[in-house]
Amino acid sequence: MAHPSGGPTGPDTFPALCGYTHLFPGARCRVQGLPDPGAFVAVPRPLDVDLRFSDGVMVAARLLTEPGEGPPLVLAVPAHTTAAGTRIDARAWRVRDLVVREGADVELVVGALPRS
Repeated sequence: MAHPSGGPTGPDTFPALCGYTHLFPGARCRVQGLPDPGAFVAVPRPLDVDLRFSDGVMVAARLLTEPGEGPPLVLAVPAHTTAAGTRIDARAWRVRDLVVREGADVELVVGALPRS
């Protein structure tokens, strides 16, 4: 769900900049403004993020922790439309890597979830 104003969706929501117009296995996004990036990477927790794609589209998404045997962290992205008009279906992405980068951004790398 894109926020109509283009602004943040809430006070505990963090911007996540993506260098692409859509996500795909191996895509990287940088979450900005986390109060303690190192602690988040060590022990991820659920988090609201505003995905900001390279074409200017912003989508309210959520990082979710998954208990059990599945991937420990999942990025849930609702259906949205790119600036060029391409419809992207809602999808959950496995977060396969989290790293603190320069400027204290947390870079996440997504991968596909196994289809059931």
